[in-house]
Amino acid sequence: MSLAARLLRLIDRLDAPRAVHAHCDIPCGIYDPELARIEAESALKAIQKYHDSDDEVFRQRCVMIKEQRTDIAKHHLSVLWSDYFKPPHLEEFPELHGLAWQVLKQCTKVKASVDAADAEELLSMIDEIDDIFQKTGGLDSARVKPRR
Repeated sequence: MSLAARLLRLIDRLDAPRAVHAHCDIPCGIYDPELARIEAESALKAIQKYHDSDDEVFRQRCVMIKEQRTDIAKHHLSVLWSDYFKPPHLEEFPELHGLAWQVLKQCTKVKASVDAADAEELLSMIDEIDDIFQKTGGLDSARVKPRR
């Protein structure tokens, strides 16, 4: 056992770590579908640039960036779904569960496609999530200076 590990064990004996409890990773106010929208817009732009170019290397890079940006959008939406939305939100917006599932599937579709219509559909679905987010008060807690 290293000296650092022994020292930490000694400190734990002298002052035991305290348990903390929270309903999510960090107190609410950090989740926002705008983050997913920015990434989805980047994916759409990468698709458009892909179609505007004849350079195969550039096109491959567009596909790679599109897939990365879409994966990040999917992550933001997944975290929003699992950490922000609560049972009372589902009671108020019964379509939310299906919409969350569909938007995550749409991210997968965009990752596997270079069809701009798929990315535009993703943006539309993110707007639906954002509308519900705003109606649940998320806009006021998440954005420092709301733009809408």
